[in-house]
Amino acid sequence: MASKKYLLPGFLIGRCTADDYLKWLSGRAVSHVRRDRKRGHTEARREAYMIAINAAVLRSGGVDDYTGENLAWESINTYDNAKSQEGRRLYKKSLGMMPTVDHFGDDLTADEFRICSWRTNDCKNDLSDEELVDFCRTVLAYDKKRARAKLKEAKQKR
Repeated sequence: MASKKYLLPGFLIGRCTADDYLKWLSGRAVSHVRRDRKRGHTEARREAYMIAINAAVLRSGGVDDYTGENLAWESINTYDNAKSQEGRRLYKKSLGMMPTVDHFGDDLTADEFRICSWRTNDCKNDLSDEELVDFCRTVLAYDKKRARAKLKEAKQKR
């Protein structure tokens, strides 16, 4: 049953149901509370996390906070353990644009979150914003260097 407290954001209408959104929101909050309690944040509470995650969703406008890409909200709550074990990397890759929650900030007790894709969250892992951008610059610079080397090699073969 949909919650009046956590209404489906307007930008998600037609992308997922209010019940699916509430189930996803609760699941993400529970998951983060468990993780944070294991890390020593004994004051972590589901309700506080639901409020913070819902606020992050509203701020996101439905897009990845790091890339601006549209997220696949229609795929929330579709993860299938059996399919994941069978398909492994390909299965997870197929859900790469599924929205997830990134715990933002270095402070363990922080309850600020960002919404991003699984793909982005996997790439970002535990990097700060600055570290992520620096890493991406390094990847892009190396890719450009390789492209120039390939072009030079192709010209030499002519």
